[in-house]
Amino acid sequence: MGVSEGSDGVGVGYGLDAGVATIELRGPALDVALRSGLLAAVRQVRDDGDAVRAVLLTARGKHFCVGQDLREHARALENGPDAAFACVRNEYNLLVEALHALTQPVVVAVEGACVGAGLGLALCADVRVAAEGARFATAFTGIGLAADSGLSGALARAVGPSRAAALMLLGDRFGAEDALRWGLVHRVVPDGDATAEGLALATRLAAGPTAAYAEVKALLRDAPGASLVGVLEREAAAQERLGATRDHRAAVEAFLARAEPSFEGR
Repeated sequence: MGVSEGSDGVGVGYGLDAGVATIELRGPALDVALRSGLLAAVRQVRDDGDAVRAVLLTARGKHFCVGQDLREHARALENGPDAAFACVRNEYNLLVEALHALTQPVVVAVEGACVGAGLGLALCADVRVAAEGARFATAFTGIGLAADSGLSGALARAVGPSRAAALMLLGDRFGAEDALRWGLVHRVVPDGDATAEGLALATRLAAGPTAAYAEVKALLRDAPGASLVGVLEREAAAQERLGATRDHRAAVEAFLARAEPSFEGR
């Protein structure tokens, strides 16, 4: 696994095995080193192209991500708010845009705390797995801020505007079972098992019809706010593109032969 980390072992690990790119956070707080390492890892997924068929985002420590490093932020505030918040446009926004631009399915595995910008990152994934002891919070209003990392839009889409408003305004913590009930996570597993379960799901997706997955992601991304006619047209165009793939033709033949299909992503 390639690593971008400091001498203290904090940073981001990246590895590619059997079509699954694993991005591993190796520190709980998003300081400048972790942010830059994470962006570099996401860009590496893009550069590795078709070799990556699914992505797993996880963390090495007992927490997934507690958001911005507030000690670093406090030091930056000494130079004024413009300097302290330049990272939102120059780093966080680029990171979220890069994650959303990935055509491969992205799985996130959450243990421990997932708050603030960490929750925003988790919501960039397509499939989310949480350990039973995972805890979530928006956190921003607790320090007199609103939201970044795309959290306001992603949370409203995930749990609905009313619940999102309450979670963002009140800042209350909630657990894995609440997250599962609200549709924020796909699966809850015993503590310590989130990464293994996330890897199992990513491996399953990597063996699947990745061309179809890319089209599904695009359809879901464009659906909010689109008219029925627009949705129907996008779906028809996607089906036409996929209908011309080897994956579709081979899968139909396998179905008729009562065999398991094998997907190449083309």
